[in-house]
Amino acid sequence: MSDLPAITVAEEDYNRLATLLEKTTDPTGVADGLEEELSRADLRPLSEIPENVVVMNSMVLFEDQDNGKQHRLELVYPHQADGSPDKISILAPAGAAMIGLSVGDSIEWPVKGRNPLHLKVVQVTRPD
Repeated sequence: MSDLPAITVAEEDYNRLATLLEKTTDPTGVADGLEEELSRADLRPLSEIPENVVVMNSMVLFEDQDNGKQHRLELVYPHQADGSPDKISILAPAGAAMIGLSVGDSIEWPVKGRNPLHLKVVQVTRPD
C-alpha cells in the first residue's frame, strides 16, 4: 500500500476487531491487510472520534476512483452483513480499506488476484 492516509480507530472497534481477527481464517488476505491497518491506527475512545471518521456501523458514501461510481454502504461486522446490498463487511476489501478514514481521504487497497481498489470517502453518517 502506498501513501497511506492517517487513520483513527475507536478503541471499542479496535478491541472487537482484534478479537474477530484472532478467530478468522482468511485465504483472501483481507484480514491480514486489516490487521496491518489497525496496527498503524491512532486509537481513541469512540466519544473522541470526529464525526467525519469512519467507525463500525457508519453509513459511508464513497467513490470508486477507478470508475467514478459512488456507493453508500453501512460498514458492519461479518455476522451483520446478512447479504444485504446496503451493508459491507469489515472483512470485504472495501470495508477493511475504509475503517478509520476521514471524509476526503483516499486509499489504495490491494485485492488478491485483481487490481487494487482506489477509494475516496465522500461522506460519513455515524450511528445514533
